[in-house]
Amino acid sequence: MAPRLRTDFWVAALRRRAEAAGAYVSIARRGADEAGTIYVLVDRRNGSFDLYGPAPQSFFANEEVEADRLFSPIAQGSSEEELRQRMERELRFDPDLWLIDIEDREGRPFLDIAVEPADPRFTSR
Repeated sequence: MAPRLRTDFWVAALRRRAEAAGAYVSIARRGADEAGTIYVLVDRRNGSFDLYGPAPQSFFANEEVEADRLFSPIAQGSSEEELRQRMERELRFDPDLWLIDIEDREGRPFLDIAVEPADPRFTSR
């Protein structure tokens, strides 16, 4: 397994990618430079907010995963207040976390999203 990119470098790349696509990015909370956990709050600019956090470790057991970091949606279509309170609770457990705010009318998180494998019981044959 290749070494992981430092969190501060990874966040800088995310910021450049999102801003190049027309989104506005701010770092609401800067965590540990080397290995802080990253959360991304997406403001859709219509009163609706989405929160993304680290994907469960089970996604990394797959040898085909090439992303340095994978994310999962934690909450979608929530209020900003509700999600900020949730992040305050998370900070009590992990004071080294990063919180990145992205304002994007299209609601793009600019992240590699972990996708659950299809359940074979429900696939057509």
